[in-house]
Amino acid sequence: MAHNVLQTFALARQQKQKKLALLIDPDTPGEDQLKHLVQEANQAHVDYIFVGGSLLLKDTLESCLVKVKSLTNIPVILFPGSVLQVSEKADAILFLSLISGRNPDLLIGNQVIAAPYLKQLDLEILPTGYLLVESGQATTASYMSGSQPIPHHKPEIAACTAMAGEMLGLKLIYLDGGSGAQYPVSESMVQQVRQAVDAPIIVGGGIKTPEKAVANCKAGADVIVVGNATESNPKLLRQIAEAVHQS
Repeated sequence: MAHNVLQTFALARQQKQKKLALLIDPDTPGEDQLKHLVQEANQAHVDYIFVGGSLLLKDTLESCLVKVKSLTNIPVILFPGSVLQVSEKADAILFLSLISGRNPDLLIGNQVIAAPYLKQLDLEILPTGYLLVESGQATTASYMSGSQPIPHHKPEIAACTAMAGEMLGLKLIYLDGGSGAQYPVSESMVQQVRQAVDAPIIVGGGIKTPEKAVANCKAGADVIVVGNATESNPKLLRQIAEAVHQS
């Protein structure tokens, strides 16, 4: 089993190097679009590719992973929306605990179901505290999770939640506005979470410009995640990647 992806997060944090992750929803791109998107990721020197979604309508996860792996050497990390989104075709999995919510299934229940299966796979486990943040409208992630997101204007709640997650032993903190977020996680929230924890911070949801990506990096984010915006405009990926890597 590989044990190097988590180390890359920690090393980047230590060296103050900002990273970019491309989120691919297996349902969305067709084969040609997926190929083009991964090629753009290679040229943009994207650091990670996350694969997954809150709700998958097609049985395309395995084929998507195989296609992505055939086109790149970028680490491919599962970002699972359910226990069904597990595959040894990836390099690692964000083992998510929805610590912002009060749904026991997503805090620990589904993790118990998945654990014995994951134990058998050649897949690196990345223990991740997942915080959903209110983004102006209901997202698929908030609806499917059956939990209320952290209010956008309450950064202190996010900071205390992340702090508790780190104390429980979680290695990564993920602040997410959700797919289709009307507005992204605020810099003030990122900043307060950064002050509260030492763990690498991942921020995603609604980041559509290089300026917003840089602002979150300066506030304390270690990894920026982009998805929907780059599917419709792949060249934007290069612009955001350049901005993140220079911040």
